[in-house]
Amino acid sequence: MSTDGSLPEIDWNLLRTAARKMTEHSYAPYSNFHVGAAALTTSGAVVTGCNVENVSYGLSLCAECGIVSDLARHKAGKIVALVVVSGSGDYCSPCGRCRQLLVEHAAPDAVIDTPSGPTPIASLLPGHFDLNRLEGG
Repeated sequence: MSTDGSLPEIDWNLLRTAARKMTEHSYAPYSNFHVGAAALTTSGAVVTGCNVENVSYGLSLCAECGIVSDLARHKAGKIVALVVVSGSGDYCSPCGRCRQLLVEHAAPDAVIDTPSGPTPIASLLPGHFDLNRLEGG
């Protein structure tokens, strides 16, 4: 957050460019489907990630996993805005596992770039599992 407590302004072009660049770092020898992601955080930092496949497929890591890891590494707060793209620059919808991961690490009003415009990340996973459920709420 800025010094006045407001969220940083979202530069979607910067995030799209960063996400597209991350596809170049992707490790996708099995599917050849390269994915990159970039997110603006509450601290104003931009964190990034790319997919990393594994021969067993199930152990592959999505680009969104890389985002959350980079977020923790930089102690950058929560996700404010997110872009996930393929190597061609087209929007990629997060899988179910990543939707859960993103909801937990996103600010309450966080948005994801979609073909129809910015969409609340929380709307990608209605009824998501959260800390309230662990506390019996």
